[in-house]
Amino acid sequence: MAVHMEQKIKNLLRLVAQQGASDLHLTVGRYPTFRIDGKLYPQTQDEILTPDMTRDICNSILGEEGQKKLTEEGQADFSYSLEEKARFRVNAFFQQGRVSVAFRLIPKEIRTLSELMMPEILYDFTKMHQGLVLIVGPVGHGKSTTLAALINEINHNQEKHIITIEDPIEYVYEQDRCIINQREVYQDSKSFKLALKSVFREDANVVLVGEMRDLDTISTALTAAETGHLIFATLHTNDSPQTIDRIVDVFPAHQQNQVRSQLANVLLGVASQRLLPCTKGGRAPAVEIMIKNHAVENLIRENKSYQLDNVIETSSDQGMITLDKSLAGLVQNGLVTLESALGYAKDSKNFQTLLKY
Repeated sequence: MAVHMEQKIKNLLRLVAQQGASDLHLTVGRYPTFRIDGKLYPQTQDEILTPDMTRDICNSILGEEGQKKLTEEGQADFSYSLEEKARFRVNAFFQQGRVSVAFRLIPKEIRTLSELMMPEILYDFTKMHQGLVLIVGPVGHGKSTTLAALINEINHNQEKHIITIEDPIEYVYEQDRCIINQREVYQDSKSFKLALKSVFREDANVVLVGEMRDLDTISTALTAAETGHLIFATLHTNDSPQTIDRIVDVFPAHQQNQVRSQLANVLLGVASQRLLPCTKGGRAPAVEIMIKNHAVENLIRENKSYQLDNVIETSSDQGMITLDKSLAGLVQNGLVTLESALGYAKDSKNFQTLLKY
């Protein structure tokens, strides 16, 4: 049975890669379902999944430790390689006492910002020697892919020691001019916090933090950015003001003024991105970019993050762009529909005004 289920999942994952799907969902009572360009497509030529089938599939790809973690904690994150042809980030979890599994395809080739249709001004962050760069946005909108493009730019053009701290490891880098050590949380280190603290003793220049999840990780990342490291990290926030507030609000009230000052000093910039379905297939990114200047630094320090949008809007000559302007550009170039863009606009009236220019 285990061999049969392992073959079944391999066949499904091959189809995911062949059809350009981003995700595979296995849920009891449903057909195996692909997500392609943001939409769900049930594979009705397959069979509806039973509780035994999802459990057997999960057991066939989870090691003993993973099965133990799933049973004890109710979920397990891990990566899965399909015959060295494709890698997947996987989350297995219980729902109503049954096992569900979500697979996310991690493309083998690390694409450049140009290939991703992302603004190449983001490469400017890779030329810095220290500081904090944040790539933010909702789940499933390409943050990890953008980070991989930035790390690979450093890999091909500089001589640095790069350490990535991920849960699980997603993109696997082919070392070029850089030394790259990729650490998987719970396998190579007990926590993000411990792995991040150890970079101070590992002669690292550049550190990728898969996610800044808690106070300890955020605090250590800020300190690392202060002490000569270039830190790239992600947060599940929607824009630059919310990102600043989220970081500060993690800390106790008596520390928040100090943290604002620290963040104002180390932050290099924030890129917030969304992926929208393209009119010709695939997805296109809309991106808000905030690059720290004196105005941004002062607003963070003075607890006036609500005014950051105004600075971004009036600083296009420095490479900044609002999300609404980015969305308007996609519509004007015929890449996405007006209806699709409206669903992501921060200010629908302002957005429609931008379309007239």
